[in-house]
Amino acid sequence: MAASKVREFTCGVIREPVHIQLKNKRTPGMRSADRLFVQCDQAECQYVDENRPPCPLSLGMFEAEIKAREEAARLRKEQSDLG
Repeated sequence: MAASKVREFTCGVIREPVHIQLKNKRTPGMRSADRLFVQCDQAECQYVDENRPPCPLSLGMFEAEIKAREEAARLRKEQSDLG
């Protein structure tokens, strides 16, 4: 899968521009699965990797990219079902 594009975003929590990117985060456990989240480049922010208030980051910011990923996954599944 292609890497997500980095975007600049002005964060209201730290009041400065940050770089954000859509990422996969593995959930722990026997049936681990990836879940999407928006990652910013401010590793020292107390809300990093959380995407919950007051963090302004949300998956809705990457709606088009998420739809494109889902479509690509659907097409890959169709190809593997045919092959």
